[in-house]
Amino acid sequence: MRWTLRFALPALVLVITLFAILYIKYDQIWDQYNAPAYAWASLQNTFWGSTLDNPPPVLDGEGKVEDKVVIMAKVESEDTDWVARNLPDWQHAIYTVNPSQNNNNNTLTTPLNKGHESMAYLTYIIDHYTSLPTTLAFIHPHESGFTTAWHTDTPLHSNTHALRSLRIPYIQSNGYANLRCNWNPGCEYKHRKNAHVNAEVWKEVFKGASRSLFSGVEEAPEEVGAACCAQFAVSRDRVLERPKSDYESFRQWVVDTDKSDAQSGRVLEFLWHVIFGMDAV
Repeated sequence: MRWTLRFALPALVLVITLFAILYIKYDQIWDQYNAPAYAWASLQNTFWGSTLDNPPPVLDGEGKVEDKVVIMAKVESEDTDWVARNLPDWQHAIYTVNPSQNNNNNTLTTPLNKGHESMAYLTYIIDHYTSLPTTLAFIHPHESGFTTAWHTDTPLHSNTHALRSLRIPYIQSNGYANLRCNWNPGCEYKHRKNAHVNAEVWKEVFKGASRSLFSGVEEAPEEVGAACCAQFAVSRDRVLERPKSDYESFRQWVVDTDKSDAQSGRVLEFLWHVIFGMDAV
């Protein structure tokens, strides 16, 4: 017994020390990924079951979906069947950005595979401007997962849970809400001198728009901050505060800019809240 304790205690101290070192060294990653909460939710899900196992909402007697839509971009290989299965009360617009020749005519596609999710988001608004549902949720195609959906602030990083718990009345009253509450990354003080949205980029993006949040497109704010990662909900009324031509202008900027797919998408990731009438930070 004494020999067991002699080796067990140092081993325990070593494990705790290593854990502390890793936590201190990678605290930003722990925070971004919300690792402790994810680990706890995973244990609950494994041993006691999860509230995420609850059945999806039941449609009314006529099988009608509600006046709300979920919009996302995907590559052809990604499985998005979970949307219809888990969110049957939502309309859905799922755009394939890289359709193959075997793609069927019922698949929604974007004019160009550029700008990450922004091309699908803007294409939906442009194509449905006169017939928008009252609530629009823009999200990524992954349902859940620690590495793929870490930016979703729900147990197990689940987009299903995020949309089932979305407070629609708040979206209608506030007009816009980022679906990520964690400020890290994107909105912490050290992130607000935004490398992606400088004065020149700001002017380019808003040049063809009818208005920006500020008095002129030349007046880029000193700081721009938004919690990552381009998942948000917005009301129809807020979308319609801008004319259709603004969204066409934003999409054309994505097409014309020399910035890459990732770079142009990142610019709009930090501007969606501004586009929909919120403060720059």
